[in-house]
Amino acid sequence: MNHASHPVVRHAPVPFPDGRFPPDLGAVVQRTVAEGRMPALVVIHDGEGDWLIGDGVNDPNLPGSSDVYCIACTTENDPSLSELAGLPPGFAAFRDGPGLPWTVEPFSYDDEQG
Repeated sequence: MNHASHPVVRHAPVPFPDGRFPPDLGAVVQRTVAEGRMPALVVIHDGEGDWLIGDGVNDPNLPGSSDVYCIACTTENDPSLSELAGLPPGFAAFRDGPGLPWTVEPFSYDDEQG
């Protein structure tokens, strides 16, 4: 995956045309996932419209552990991520392993809960 080959945008209007991720939409992706070392097990479309993709194991907040990548490029390594293009803002999808079904549930950051 060559995420540096084109610029990406932070947000795109939802729902996406044809139910597919726009080719220029970016996400914060853990390097373990982007580099194909671990499968994507968590996909978050937060309430602000940002997308985050993680391995569900390692801390995505550690310095250098995540970067901005094109979501459409990320789906080249894992086509099942395409299923989540309709994930509404404020929701997250989780799965226990590659090839297993996604479970979708409401999402908020810990500091947003009252």
